[in-house]
Amino acid sequence: MRRLTNRLLILLALALLALGAAAQFALIHVPAPPLVFIAAGAILGLLLVLARLPLVARRPILFLLTLIGLAALTGGLAYFQFMIKPNIVKGFISAAFAPKPTAVTVEAVKAENWPPELTAIGTLRAYQGVLIAPQQAGMVTAKHFDSGEDVEAGALLINIDDSVEQADLANGLAQLKNADATLARQKTLVAQGNTPQSTVDTALATRDSAAATVERTRAVIAQKAIKAPFAGRLGLRNVDLGQYVAVGTSLVTLQQLDPIYADFPAPEEALRSLAVGQVVRMTVDAIPGRSFEGRIEAIDARVSADSRNVTARAVFANPDRKLLPGMFANLTVTTGEPASVLTVPRTAIVYSLYGDNVFIVRAAPHAREQGGVSDTGGANGLIVDRRFVKVGPARGERIAVTEGLRAGERVVTAGQIKLQAFMPVTIDEAAALPPPPETPRP
Repeated sequence: MRRLTNRLLILLALALLALGAAAQFALIHVPAPPLVFIAAGAILGLLLVLARLPLVARRPILFLLTLIGLAALTGGLAYFQFMIKPNIVKGFISAAFAPKPTAVTVEAVKAENWPPELTAIGTLRAYQGVLIAPQQAGMVTAKHFDSGEDVEAGALLINIDDSVEQADLANGLAQLKNADATLARQKTLVAQGNTPQSTVDTALATRDSAAATVERTRAVIAQKAIKAPFAGRLGLRNVDLGQYVAVGTSLVTLQQLDPIYADFPAPEEALRSLAVGQVVRMTVDAIPGRSFEGRIEAIDARVSADSRNVTARAVFANPDRKLLPGMFANLTVTTGEPASVLTVPRTAIVYSLYGDNVFIVRAAPHAREQGGVSDTGGANGLIVDRRFVKVGPARGERIAVTEGLRAGERVVTAGQIKLQAFMPVTIDEAAALPPPPETPRP
């Protein structure tokens, strides 16, 4: 019976050694480390060898093995206490206080073709606009228009009392008739040699003076019949029948609305690209959803010393006369051919005193080494990197970046306020900000 037990133990020891060796060379998969099976087989074999030794030789060997085991146990405990345990504690603390991945929204940097444009804020101005005012004082006797009416050039607007001038005209005409008759008689007498030539000259001067008086009276009468100097639309009437008006009193405004001007300021450095004839697009708040197209007609000959801006004037067709003088206008001037630019959403730019920057989403270093990246963050996910950039012009909800980015890189568009460099992140498209219904006016 004892011999059978020893044989079974020897077979078990050999099986353990074979199993450990196979696992060590990756021939089979075992749930425990291969060294555990090899050590168990070696210990079992050593016990079988000791069991066959004489008692006198067995004791010192057992004592030595016990001493070696105690020393190994003590060393193992010391190694665990001073080497393994601190690393375990450090790992637990790091895991407990490690930042959790932050959910962000990202968008790729796009390459687009943008024509160079100059944006400006302007004011509409009538092609021709005047304030109708009398040249002669008097009382209003008739009005021939209504507020907001369209009139033709030469249309009669206001009559001012001219009864005194009409009487002066009748008197002047009578004097002119008498002067003509006197001049005719003097010419007859001169021809007969009965009067000197000087009397004819005096009569001629008297006749010319009477004619000039008549013309002056007629001019005053014409000035009291106020007419439209050009075709256009009248404004609100500021005078009533029977009202006395002095010279220069505002009666009504007259505006020619088609075409219409838009004056806008531009910085002085824009003079190198701004030119007469360039296409201008315009939108006004009063007519949402509609764009008007015109061209630059003139550029001012001087730059303002106060603002260092130059004023340009664009002209627009206004056949339906919906554009009115004084309206606020958003203008965009196309100053060249389209060029390729890199663009990102406006929300991706973080403005600071140290410079404009964005957060780039990239793979964590250990994730790249392992050959795979997921959007779940953490150990095998993504981190953010701060990148300083130089921004250019903006179009709608996108802005051009002239330096610091490459096409295809992913930038954070929402959630930057919680980010720091090299923080782990996760991509959450549901957190994206909806675009505003209308871009705020600067």
